[in-house]
Amino acid sequence: MAFDERTEELAVKAAQGDQGALNELLRKIEPDVLRHSSRFLPCRQDAEEACQDALLQVARNIHRFEGRSRFSTWLHVVVANSARSTYRSLKRRSVEQAGELPQQRPDPRRTSVIAGSRVDILDAMEDLEARKPDLIQALVLRDVSQLEYAEIAEQLNLPLGTVKSRIHEARKQFRQTLGDSYT
Repeated sequence: MAFDERTEELAVKAAQGDQGALNELLRKIEPDVLRHSSRFLPCRQDAEEACQDALLQVARNIHRFEGRSRFSTWLHVVVANSARSTYRSLKRRSVEQAGELPQQRPDPRRTSVIAGSRVDILDAMEDLEARKPDLIQALVLRDVSQLEYAEIAEQLNLPLGTVKSRIHEARKQFRQTLGDSYT
C-alpha cells in the first residue's frame, strides 16, 4: 500500500484529533485495506471481516500514529495484525462448530491452489508466532506487505541487521514447516 501525500496528510490530521480527516481517511484507504487483507485470507468474506476490523483499529488507534514513518507503513502492521487475528478467530469458530479439532489440513487439491497455500501459510504464521513471536512481524512486513528492509527497521524500531536476521530466521522456520512449497 503506497498512498499519495494527501492520504499521508489526512493521517497526520486524524492523529491530531481531526474527526473529518479521520472519516475521509477511512473512506480513502478502505479499498486498499480490503485488497491487502485478501492477500492473507483466501475467502472474500473473511477478508472483508479483517478489513472492517482493521478500519476499526485505525479509527480507535490513529492517535498512536506518531508520524515517525509513513502512514502506509503503520497501516501495513495494523492490517497484517488484523488479518492474522481474524484468521485465528475463524479457526476457533470452526473448531467450536465442529466440536473437535480438525484432523488434517485442507487438501489443496480440493480447493484452489492459491487458497490452499494461503491457509498453509497462515497456519505456519500462527505456529511461528507461538514459538518465536519476535520473528513474525518482520517476516509479514517483508514477504506479505513487501516493505523495504529500512522501512521495516524504522517501523519496528530495530537495527537493520536485526531485521535482516529475523527475516532470514523466519524464512528458515517456514521452510521447515512448509517444506519446499515455501520459497
